[in-house]
Amino acid sequence: MVLTKTPICNFGENPHSFSLKGVDEKIYKLEDCLGKNGTIIMFICNHCPYVKAIIKNIVEDTNKLKELNIKAVAIMSNDTINYPEDSFERMKEFSKINNFNFPYVIDTTQEIAKKYGAVCTPDFFGYNGNQELQYRGRMRELKELQPVNSGESDLYKAMKQISETGKGPEKQIPSMGCNIKWFN
Repeated sequence: MVLTKTPICNFGENPHSFSLKGVDEKIYKLEDCLGKNGTIIMFICNHCPYVKAIIKNIVEDTNKLKELNIKAVAIMSNDTINYPEDSFERMKEFSKINNFNFPYVIDTTQEIAKKYGAVCTPDFFGYNGNQELQYRGRMRELKELQPVNSGESDLYKAMKQISETGKGPEKQIPSMGCNIKWFN
């Protein structure tokens, strides 16, 4: 496990198109995942302890954000040969156990992770209603891989602000987690 932090937000950058298979066996395109007031594109996986630490927060926040017309999609881009716990079958289990309320899709070629510049799991990309990147920060503070659950998460507050103003917070704390497991 290599601890990696996300780069600062490249404000205004547009999302990259994709067509990826979801755990429900449907194909999801970027257009299917766009919310009227915002979109979260997150790179996660099944085995990362950082993802596991906040997965309940992710599900809760994406549920609340739906009320603000913000949609979410989770992309798994890890090498599944060397990391079989991230296999498509395990993705299905992980999404079911954690009651995912958003598409969970697999990036088998890692092309989408590279296009986005994703570096770790979790890596959050928050877009406004015009599909302009406004957030590239953390979910919430972690102490010894335990979420500090005081008040709303950084992600929720940022996406709420984006839904209301179209702009993300100027100060953003990078997300951190395990590096993407690239093919050798």
